[in-house]
Amino acid sequence: MATRKTRRARRRAASCALLLAALLAPLGTRAQEPPPDRVSLSADELLALANRAAQSGDAAAAESLYRALFADPSRDVRAEARFRLALQFARAERYPAAALLLREILDEQPGAQRVRLEYARVLDLMGDEAGARKALREVQAGDLPPEVVRMVDRYSAALRARKPFGGSLEVALAPDSNVNRATRADVLGTVLGDLTLDEAARARSGIGLAARGQVYARHSLGAHTSILGRASASATLYAKGAFNEVIAGLAAGPEFALGRDRLNLELGGDIHWFGGEAYARTGTLSASYLHALDRRSQLRATLAAGVIDNRLNAGQDGHTLSASLQYERALSVASGGGASLNLQRDDLAAPFYSSFGGQVTVFGYRDFGPTTVVASATHGRLWFDERLPVFLSRRSDSSLQASLSAQMRTFKVAGFAPFVKVELQRNRSTITLHRFNRIRAEIGLVRAY
Repeated sequence: MATRKTRRARRRAASCALLLAALLAPLGTRAQEPPPDRVSLSADELLALANRAAQSGDAAAAESLYRALFADPSRDVRAEARFRLALQFARAERYPAAALLLREILDEQPGAQRVRLEYARVLDLMGDEAGARKALREVQAGDLPPEVVRMVDRYSAALRARKPFGGSLEVALAPDSNVNRATRADVLGTVLGDLTLDEAARARSGIGLAARGQVYARHSLGAHTSILGRASASATLYAKGAFNEVIAGLAAGPEFALGRDRLNLELGGDIHWFGGEAYARTGTLSASYLHALDRRSQLRATLAAGVIDNRLNAGQDGHTLSASLQYERALSVASGGGASLNLQRDDLAAPFYSSFGGQVTVFGYRDFGPTTVVASATHGRLWFDERLPVFLSRRSDSSLQASLSAQMRTFKVAGFAPFVKVELQRNRSTITLHRFNRIRAEIGLVRAY
């Protein structure tokens, strides 16, 4: 039995069809009897009317007719209507609207390769080259005829974000069991004897507002080179500002397209505030190289060197050097994963603040219809050069971190979808002050495509 929503959609489609037929009727035709209240039209007839409206330039009528078919009981009819409307939006450069429709089709039919190809193209036009590359890897993880494989290869080689400016935003509520990453111990052992920690030095819980955003501008210097500038910021804010954390940065540099590979050079800097005070400034020069290993996997290598200016402790001024290697692979049209290795050396003014650390991360994702689940696990080690004079031993840390998140595109608001993320963290240290456990969650909104 048709639902009330379906009946309303069909009545709206019939009204649009009658209006369109009247508009397309030849001039000079004799007045006809008033049309009946209801007209029965098949899905094919509605699609044909919508196509005629689109071809004649009546985008509004075509959109109304296509949308009327979104409630059709046939999954194939719904997909066809969404796909044709997405193409219309893409031609009109309404890329976010097109991406949303294409994502809805893929949520119902993950094996729709033609749709995923168009999805990759739209993401590329929006400036989301990373998302477009991920979609192309997923396409090539499915079954494709040889001629389509060659076409995708050519498109992958030509892939290059062309949008001159853009941005992203993510907001969430963030309950946290340990906002200051502090120990729950009462006593701290030192060379002066055991010291009792007051309440302010121990773990505190809270509910914050987390926000992350970025804007960028790109200027082309030729077929294979462009200049990219970006501004980014992230913040976690609490009712009591003592644990507020804000980071803001600017960076710019050239991008080079080297066949299917990419090279990015970037010079930038950021400022880190904690508790409302600016406590560190960092300038960084980095190089990132993206290499396509095959049709389904890629490797990204990054090197960065920086200068740290700590505003509160001159002993923590110095230099930092980091390197990372990340591997990603599409396992199917709806799943993928990878692993990364990160190394960092901080050479600071005081040897007991200088350190060397590393992290190994494994991650994976899987689409379950309109829900995408992402899981990751990280193991890290950190060694300091010398013992801080007040402590009994040299600091050495071992950390474990695991996270699980889900984005639910069934519930969309203005192009955003809700997501939930839970993160568990445990840090073990030779120094009691740095031993802590932490459970953090985020409940918020992120773009739905």
